[in-house]
Amino acid sequence: MGEESPAFREIAHGLRFPEGPVVLPDGSVLVVELARGTLSRIAPSGRVEVVAETGGGPNGAAIGPDGKVYLCNNGGMEWREGKRGGLRPVGPAADYVSGSIQRIDLATGQVETLYEAGPHGRLGAPNDIVFDRNGGFWFTDLGKAFHRHAQRGGVFYAKADGSEIREAIFPLITPNGIGLSAGEDRLYVAGQHGRLGAPYDIVFDRNGGFWFTDLGKAFHRHAQRGGVFYAKAD
Repeated sequence: MGEESPAFREIAHGLRFPEGPVVLPDGSVLVVELARGTLSRIAPSGRVEVVAETGGGPNGAAIGPDGKVYLCNNGGMEWREGKRGGLRPVGPAADYVSGSIQRIDLATGQVETLYEAGPHGRLGAPNDIVFDRNGGFWFTDLGKAFHRHAQRGGVFYAKADGSEIREAIFPLITPNGIGLSAGEDRLYVAGQHGRLGAPYDIVFDRNGGFWFTDLGKAFHRHAQRGGVFYAKAD
């Protein structure tokens, strides 16, 4: 017999393409709403409140050593409503200029931009972020696809005070989720160039294994279903 899938319970609905959940000590959860351009908080009761208006396309988020939220912003996308509901991105927003890393004060909702460019030019579409024990952070840049050309993706490392950013890995094909091993001696990046469909977020547990989501893949005549997976880091 196969393993039973865990039960899922809806806590909140009506969100505009939520991603990047961050659990807070009080039991509430922060999520970004990509199509709404916000960082939102979901209470255990399911009540949703907007913490900050980020603009663009907010994506992966993490709590920094100063207690503020550090957020990857992809610069914005155009969205299309599906015939059966739901949203899907259909390209860069008309006012797209670049991606960025933003810092948000949870108490005031103040948003400040830390980085809009790396050592070799503007950021394309920062996607996911993870802090190390030294207070710096790694983040993926998905790159950006335009009508006649595409900007390649990569992995960057930056300091939380806005003083330094460097390109660590380049090029990569649409790097998405990112995570550090327990010993911080290995960096794991979810990409979309293997046999899996479209791996997204990566979250490590205290045992050294990690969870990741796979969005699946849509083809011309069939679709590969997505799911949630657990793997050992070794």
